Amino acid sequence: MPTPVEGLERPGPSVGHGPLAWQLKRGRRSSVGPVSAWRHARAVVLLPGTVAVGVPAIILLAGDGVSIGWGLGGLPSVALVLIGSALIAAGLALWVWTVHLFMRIGKGTLAPWDPPRHLVVEGPYSLVRNPMITAVLAVLIGEAIVFGSPALLIWCALFLGVNWVYFVVFEEPGLERRFGDDYRDYRRNVPRWIPRRAPWTPAA
Repeated sequence: MPTPVEGLERPGPSVGHGPLAWQLKRGRRSSVGPVSAWRHARAVVLLPGTVAVGVPAIILLAGDGVSIGWGLGGLPSVALVLIGSALIAAGLALWVWTVHLFMRIGKGTLAPWDPPRHLVVEGPYSLVRNPMITAVLAVLIGEAIVFGSPALLIWCALFLGVNWVYFVVFEEPGLERRFGDDYRDYRRNVPRWIPRRAPWTPAA
């Protein structure tokens, strides 16, 4: 999953000043149209849909089955189900927020083959560089807690490990090539995994 960063458009060739220059710049900005619902749906089904729904379903069906609340019974089981459900809900809310930012500001999708065209540093991206991964991890951990599945916890750890390597080896160098100094400045100021205490705002 890509980790673009808000509305910082890489500067194009200089077009001077005045009404003509303004029209040229405006034309460049409006040349990227809205992202179709189909493009977003395809990315959602193939990526987070597979990670957070498809694979967990296979794990639960192929494994020892479901043990709601880890089979503790009574109040402990209810408490675990509530905690797990809260994590799933929070993860889904954060994930929807990030997808909305990709659509509204980035003009792209979460898929590596159809990434946002503009950097996104707004909302959760002003605190941490990979909030979408945080969202999916919250859903997976919540599912593991609700269904009492150690195998889902292993899958969660594997998902994080694979993405960690992918970001370091492929994603971050790619973002640097595409967005140059804008991304380097963002990377220096916003952590990869642990959120900042306060939102970061790029210099004007």
